Amino acid sequence: MERVWWKEAIGYELYPKSFKDTNGDGIGDLKGIIEKLPYLKELGIDLLWICPFYLSPMRDNGYDVEDYYAVDPQFGSMEDMDALLEKAGALGIRVIIDMVLNHTSDRHRWFQEALKDPKSRYRDYYIFKESKERPSNARSCFSGSVWEKVEENVWYYHTFDKTQPDLNWECRELRREVYKIMNYWLDKGVSGFRMDAITYIKKGNSMKNAEPQGEDGLHDVADIGLNQPGIGDFLLEMRKECIDGRDAMTVAEAPGVPYDEIGEFIGENGYFSMIFDFSYADIDLAPGGNWYYQADWKFSQLKKLIFHSQLSVQRQGWGAVYLENHDQSRSLNKYFRDKAALPYEMRKRFLQSTALGTLLFGLRGTVFLYQGEELGMMNCPFSSIDEFDDLNTIDQYYRALKAGCDEKKALKFVNDRSRDNSRTPYPWNAKKNGGFTEGRPWLKLNPDYRENNAQRQQNEDSSIFRFYQKMIRLRKEKTETLVYGTIEEIQVENEPVIAFSRKAESGKTIYVYINMGEDEETLAAKTGKCLSCNYGDMICKENTLTLRPYEAVMTES
Repeated sequence: MERVWWKEAIGYELYPKSFKDTNGDGIGDLKGIIEKLPYLKELGIDLLWICPFYLSPMRDNGYDVEDYYAVDPQFGSMEDMDALLEKAGALGIRVIIDMVLNHTSDRHRWFQEALKDPKSRYRDYYIFKESKERPSNARSCFSGSVWEKVEENVWYYHTFDKTQPDLNWECRELRREVYKIMNYWLDKGVSGFRMDAITYIKKGNSMKNAEPQGEDGLHDVADIGLNQPGIGDFLLEMRKECIDGRDAMTVAEAPGVPYDEIGEFIGENGYFSMIFDFSYADIDLAPGGNWYYQADWKFSQLKKLIFHSQLSVQRQGWGAVYLENHDQSRSLNKYFRDKAALPYEMRKRFLQSTALGTLLFGLRGTVFLYQGEELGMMNCPFSSIDEFDDLNTIDQYYRALKAGCDEKKALKFVNDRSRDNSRTPYPWNAKKNGGFTEGRPWLKLNPDYRENNAQRQQNEDSSIFRFYQKMIRLRKEKTETLVYGTIEEIQVENEPVIAFSRKAESGKTIYVYINMGEDEETLAAKTGKCLSCNYGDMICKENTLTLRPYEAVMTES
């Protein structure tokens, strides 16, 4: 297998608005990222994914771009971005950035020109339809119709919020503008892109009426608008115009791609270097996308999803593995649910976090951490809908009320799954506002920051941070096995035990056993030299392994 830097990298998703504020306005900035680069280097990170920092009205926290060539003043300046790339490079850390190309902000110059003059060339940059009635019954990802009326009998299309009009990729001139943007940033020194919502760019069934789902008479655009026939032509052209011939990588947010087509996306001549698979990350989400229909799942189902994903990707290309990102709740709450550690149960938090860490670093694919995951950060208790910032969360809250839930239940549902859980400010220390800002934070901090923060964990030899640091070193020491080795599930009867092996071409094999449950589990197991155990020592006798609650081990033979 070809060895390339992005397969061996340890990625770290960084949400600039919540990472570190240096000027006291309560919002994280690029200088804050620069200040904390040594922390990331100490952890072992060598690839940063920075979420949007472009000029934006921030309706959707930067995923509504007003100008792709400008840094939003709340994050700093282009000079700050240049300094960040230079200082990260000096530390051996590559940087990729979010590229949001399905839509822009409605304040983008292109869209403003399109509204101003129907005969403008910019009209073709977006999707406008003339119709007396709403052109189709697709429901946007953020509720309501995908169609917004702007003139008499004239509508424009938006997959997400109405302030995020979709770009028309059928327009060749628009595509040239898109490639110009990407090449600008590559020339500036970024090492690639995380491609946001990229499987929505080809419109097809979403432009037509479909069988209604729900009382609003609409049909979920995700079911009818993802990965439409012909999208590959756009993606291949984009790769050839921007990536081929460069030492760069792309990781795509690509929901809607069936496993039997995944090779087209990440194979030897695929459109992207790797993609994120949402199957196991969305295990708690019931069909329909409504958070008040929470799926009841078992660990056997989680295992099935993980290994179906791993084996499908392994056969066809390369993947990116993760447990948390800016669109997800915290993994401790997601995967342990009502058994998740309480704020004061620090030993239990350590065990559960390191069990998840062992799983993540054992899987095949480029590993991406999300900021705070290395501290075992958990969901933040929001006490009112007024404390949330995320527009999708607010929308889901009112969807729940309309569905008949009372305010208490609706608040619980959004607390469980809000994207704001992952966007709370980073706790650097136990001081005011966790050392994130001297001002008023733009979003509520998790109140446990005094007990759980980076400074405290860096000062403890047996912290979650130190465990993650050790796992990163181990993955780099065992590159042949833990990066390039094949993966195979080990079938066990124990419901909460996840077990698998990683085998190198040389025959070296690493075995991973993780007890996700609160009870002791005994099983037949192949063992050898202990590489890692979150309890410190294994209980093993004659090929029988006893796993204590939330115990995770790696052995090598």
